[in-house]
Amino acid sequence: QEEKLEGDNRYFCETCQSKQNATRKIRLLSLPCTLNLQLMRFVFDRQTGHKKKLNTYIGFSELLDMEPFMEQKNGVYVYELSAVLIHRGVSAYSGHYIAHVKDPQTGEWYKFNDEDIEKMEGKKLQLGIEEDLAEPSKTQTRKPKCGKGTHCSRNAYMLVYRLQTREKSLTVEVPAFLQELVERDNCKFEEWCNEMAEMRKQSVARGKIKHEEVKELYKRLPAEAGSPYDFISLEWLQKWLDESTPPKPIDNTACLCSHGKLHPDKIPIMKRISEYVADFFYRRYGGGPRLNVKALCKDCVVERCRILRLKNQLNEDYKTVTNLLKITVKGNDGFWVGKASLRSWRQLALEQLNEQDEDAEHSNGKMNGNTQNKDESNEEKREEEEELNFNEDIVCPHGDLCISENERRVVSKEAWEKLKQYFPKAPEFPNSKECCSQCKILEREGEENEALHKMMASEQKTSLQNLFHDKCRPCLGSWPEETDELYIVSQFFVEEWRKFVRRPTRCSPVSSVGNSALLCPHGGLMFTYASMTKEDSKLIALIWPSEWERIQKLFVVDHVIKITRRQAAGADPESTLYVSEPQLCPECREGLLCQQQRDLREYTQATIYIHKVVDNKKVMKDAAPELNVSSSEAEEEREENKPEGEQDPDFNQANGGAKRQKVSHQNYVTYQKQGIRRSTRHRKVRGEKALLVSANQTLKELKIQIMHAFSVAPFDQNLSIEGKILSDDTATLGSLGVIPESVILLKADEPIADYAAMDDVMQGEGPGPGVRG
Repeated sequence: QEEKLEGDNRYFCETCQSKQNATRKIRLLSLPCTLNLQLMRFVFDRQTGHKKKLNTYIGFSELLDMEPFMEQKNGVYVYELSAVLIHRGVSAYSGHYIAHVKDPQTGEWYKFNDEDIEKMEGKKLQLGIEEDLAEPSKTQTRKPKCGKGTHCSRNAYMLVYRLQTREKSLTVEVPAFLQELVERDNCKFEEWCNEMAEMRKQSVARGKIKHEEVKELYKRLPAEAGSPYDFISLEWLQKWLDESTPPKPIDNTACLCSHGKLHPDKIPIMKRISEYVADFFYRRYGGGPRLNVKALCKDCVVERCRILRLKNQLNEDYKTVTNLLKITVKGNDGFWVGKASLRSWRQLALEQLNEQDEDAEHSNGKMNGNTQNKDESNEEKREEEEELNFNEDIVCPHGDLCISENERRVVSKEAWEKLKQYFPKAPEFPNSKECCSQCKILEREGEENEALHKMMASEQKTSLQNLFHDKCRPCLGSWPEETDELYIVSQFFVEEWRKFVRRPTRCSPVSSVGNSALLCPHGGLMFTYASMTKEDSKLIALIWPSEWERIQKLFVVDHVIKITRRQAAGADPESTLYVSEPQLCPECREGLLCQQQRDLREYTQATIYIHKVVDNKKVMKDAAPELNVSSSEAEEEREENKPEGEQDPDFNQANGGAKRQKVSHQNYVTYQKQGIRRSTRHRKVRGEKALLVSANQTLKELKIQIMHAFSVAPFDQNLSIEGKILSDDTATLGSLGVIPESVILLKADEPIADYAAMDDVMQGEGPGPGVRG
């Protein structure tokens, strides 16, 4: 079928060097003896990004005359149908393949269905059940009428035609080496069949012997009243009755208690059989130990009865204790009990009884052969019980009565005696018992320390008002005229000190400035003056000289770091020099920068943002300031005014709450401040989604993530970052300059074809063998 190339789809002519109207078609110059026609059942749906199958009916004839489609009309081009390939199923990702093939010598049709080959009745193609499939929707397409010599199929995906003029009878000579291989394979197959027959014969003989054995013993299996008997595993007995599997030696160890006898709870999985049959089983198959009439453990039976009796009595005792707790205790006749223990004592008692029950049941440690797992689970249970033991909630760390009266109450002597029946090992504290003397001393010391910390915080805040408020601190970007010297401390020190001043009772006081974190191992400064005015300004805090004198009195100063301004009288302000003391260490500074760049290229599970551009609208920082990573000063102030504990969640997640990070290098160890509150949180806008990526991830893998997030196929994605087009699918995100918190712009190409409507297109073409070019 010809295709007109007009309008925007015009053809570019290399001779004219311009686009011209053209016609595109396929010319058939010659045809082979065997003609394969693909019916284009499977197509790619650009809307969903997946393959789909077109389940429409297509008609095809048994004879196909290709002469009207040939350039030269002087040949014979009549073909006859010789094979039809079928795909049963609605989806393009699953289904079943069947082939109908015609024997060229006899003209008979054969159906090939995996290893099953079926000869069709008569000499006609019969598709039959191959056309039955579950419809993807309730609407069913009616099968069109087919004339004589034509067929209709909704599952045929390939047709094979043979030239009709070709000779019907073909004489094929099999090569000698191939014939030898076939004969050798046939011999091996016959040997295998003989071995299988012999094995089956032996299996039948063994089965007859086993059948006779079961038939003879089954009648004598039950133990008569008053006759001696044995207990045997019901599971083993079922395997013995199953003639297909030979039984293993008898194993009764899983049914033994800690005393080496039959556990009473294992009776349901045992079978009582006569002594005669038991003698035969142990003589024939071996195993043990034998469990006769005296094997039932009396001690375990008594223990089980005791536990059951306590369980039945627990509900009555719970009501009694509840009523006793309502009575007010007078004098010193009562006992101290934890309020938490009183709220859950019935549950604790029941768990304790169940644990004793389970210990008695699994005390042999051999249940199901899982000794190690049982031991581990018992150990975990013991640890949990240690945390939940009755009345231990009022025991102080020194093993005495705790000082907090809000956690305990006095109960009567009668109530305590009832509780002691279930918890005999619970700690006992009479009403006259004094609280722990050591805890009282510690409580008084704690109150004194809190008062001391409050006074210390108040004095330090009054003395260092400028350090507490950011607005009163100097700035390197606009050097104050009233001084030529400024001192530097770590911003981490300032943040920790502010925490203490805000909450002196919950935070520890700061004793040292800790300026060594800003210096390299050689004692040199890690930051330049230019960097301290820009990207490193978040790591340092500037101090007035008068304020520095007070800091030296209040804290231990390990290293003094000072910035001095030197300017000659009448000189140009641009010629002003800023000298640091100690001086910058160039080697360690370069190493720090390299490490920072390496960290940006070696991240894992970092967040980036994909912003979809609609209608070719560019997203600029001026038009959309929310895309800018840096924050405003107002937001910095809001971060600063947050109470303790409400730091930036993005920052804490990225840094894991660590305070310092040592970066290894050949000649230095750098310090990277991580406890600082920064406002680098990215604000998402409409049409933007966050993705988790890694630096070693390829661009192709990122496009697949974007496809799931925006439903845009990878080949329709045009990605860019900061004006740079991202096109190399094999490159990693780190090599492409994608760093955490980056914003990547996505522009999606509009699909040029609607494959979802191809069902209607093919339905409208009607039956025919033609294939669209």
